[in-house]
Amino acid sequence: MDTSQLLKGVLDLAVLAVLQDEDGYGYDVLRRLRGGGMGEVGDASVYGTLRRLYKAGLLTSYVVPSDEGPHRKYYGMNDAGRSRLVESEKAWRAFQETLDAILRKGAAA
Repeated sequence: MDTSQLLKGVLDLAVLAVLQDEDGYGYDVLRRLRGGGMGEVGDASVYGTLRRLYKAGLLTSYVVPSDEGPHRKYYGMNDAGRSRLVESEKAWRAFQETLDAILRKGAAA
């Protein structure tokens, strides 16, 4: 199954989820997503999602200087982001339950 379309639909939720307990910079967020099982998520998708969520007012950002390379732009959750995470998680769980029910009925037919 091609999971790229599924990833597009849940990437906002996944990015917000990995930032809920700890701020992170782009590659760090990507690493956490991949480490959590989203191995097929692309670099550009994550960086674009971070920028879009920031522009939407759901994330804060700040720059941390680095002696070993370019400065890193960190993203963190704000109250609007936390609210969106709660709403999106509820929507995801409802969708999951609906699809599970459809799959069970289809298997029983």
